[in-house]
Amino acid sequence: MTQEYLTVTTLTKYLKRKFDADPYLERVYLTGEISNFRLRANAHQYFSLKDDHAKISAIMFKGAFQKLRFQPKEGMKVFVVGRISLYEASGSYQIYVEHMEPDGVGALYQELEERKEKLRNEGLFQTPKKALPRFPKRIAVLTSPSGAVIRDIITTVKRRYPIVQLVLFPTVVQGTQAADNIVQNIQQVEKIGNFDTMIIGRGGGSIEDLWPFNEERVARAIFEAKTPVISSVGHETDTTIADLVADVRAATPTAAAELAVPVLSDVLIKIKEQQARLERAFSRQIQRKQERFERAKQSYVFRQPERLYEGKTVKFDQLMQRLFQSVQQIYHLKEKQTVQLTHQLEQVTPIYRVRSAKQETTYLEKRLIEKAEQYMQEQRQRFQKAVQTLDLLSPLKIMGRGYNYTTLEGHVVKSIRQVKTDDAIQIHYQDGRVIATVKEIKEGGE
Repeated sequence: MTQEYLTVTTLTKYLKRKFDADPYLERVYLTGEISNFRLRANAHQYFSLKDDHAKISAIMFKGAFQKLRFQPKEGMKVFVVGRISLYEASGSYQIYVEHMEPDGVGALYQELEERKEKLRNEGLFQTPKKALPRFPKRIAVLTSPSGAVIRDIITTVKRRYPIVQLVLFPTVVQGTQAADNIVQNIQQVEKIGNFDTMIIGRGGGSIEDLWPFNEERVARAIFEAKTPVISSVGHETDTTIADLVADVRAATPTAAAELAVPVLSDVLIKIKEQQARLERAFSRQIQRKQERFERAKQSYVFRQPERLYEGKTVKFDQLMQRLFQSVQQIYHLKEKQTVQLTHQLEQVTPIYRVRSAKQETTYLEKRLIEKAEQYMQEQRQRFQKAVQTLDLLSPLKIMGRGYNYTTLEGHVVKSIRQVKTDDAIQIHYQDGRVIATVKEIKEGGE
């Protein structure tokens, strides 16, 4: 019996397919220590993950590596997310890393993503944002009173728009007490109710430092605030849930101040420009009105006011003539209708109907007499014709020409066999009858 041998390539492809088809290896969460790491600029990164008893090769493609918020180092403990596959060229399995975080903050990142997903599903991020007032009078600032944030905001606002009133609400922006203090100050600003804008800010820091601004209660307080909120938390690369819920996100405290207020000098320049444009427009309006007034003064309306009524007089005469013609037409029409109605009324009055019925009766009576006479004449003619016809068919007429007929005991004798010698017979003529006795009977025509 011949044994079938596999090639190394065939076996490797089979094993690779097993790795790729296994759903448990499609997304794997690992924790371990970075080993054999050497930073390659603008390229894929190759290294290993190990613990006390095992090691696995790892590769992180350039696109995923550029998204990291930290610099991996040799010996650093990390959390990685990726898929397990087999590299056919060497026959070794490895993990393709899609995401990596330093050990200790991975749980926070996972919690942050879950919280973002929850609030996004509730619509807190997609709700239409409130517009910032263009010329605010009072701005509430929620930040630490001793940090650089408040100094940057004050400096920027005084330089750009010194007439606005800044009100600082000292706020704890880091630590376990921070979230409750932020919510409390937001509610206090809303309770006072006379602020045009609210700025919530703090400087940069790690995810743990910025965590109070990722708390759900802070996000809901910002969402429920009626005052437009500018969020300036961390550096430009840091994005917190507070930034997503706020009406406007600023990259830095200075940018928040610039978004909150305009430049007063620019506003004054625009006001003066608008004033000059308004004055020029008003002057042009006065000039146009003056020109119209001068043209109106030269109009014939003022020089010959009677000409205003010439056209109206002619039109009035035309309307009067049309009115007279319309009245005449209506009168003739009504008169014609009256005659027609009178004629119709006469036709339906009892006297007219009796007269008409009498005339019709006389006419019908005359027709009846004529028809009766005609009918009698026709009947007489028919009678005479019938008499003539009957006379032609009468036996007496025939007997008048010499014919007769014989009867025996009231019966007509049609043959010699009906009589015998000595029978008393009667011979009928046109003018009478003869009674005879049979003497002899002969057959034949003699």
